Amino acid sequence: MSFSGASLHTELLRDLSPAVLERLLWVLVALSLVGDIVTTFVGLHLGLAESNPVARSAIEGYGLAGMLALKGIAVAIGLICRPMLPPAYRPIVPAGLALPWTAAVCINVYMISTAI
Repeated sequence: MSFSGASLHTELLRDLSPAVLERLLWVLVALSLVGDIVTTFVGLHLGLAESNPVARSAIEGYGLAGMLALKGIAVAIGLICRPMLPPAYRPIVPAGLALPWTAAVCINVYMISTAI
């Protein structure tokens, strides 16, 4: 008995070029950025508090514009640093942005679900 699903998954990852992987990760960055902003503001509307002191200060001082500015700065730094890496390592830039923002979305969704 064999399971070809695992083999197919491994082949897809092996055939994925760094450029294609990077594009997919930038899509994940965009989705996680939007998800983080939306879930943060939904949570704040429900009475939850922002735990990141920098983000909390930006939101308290400038609202949505402050949050967008923080995210924009992070993306800009990533885009500025990206050309410094060899092409094979460039996917680390969007991965480094998407990973914490995706984790934040998961945490925010959990916190919202407990507040409802």
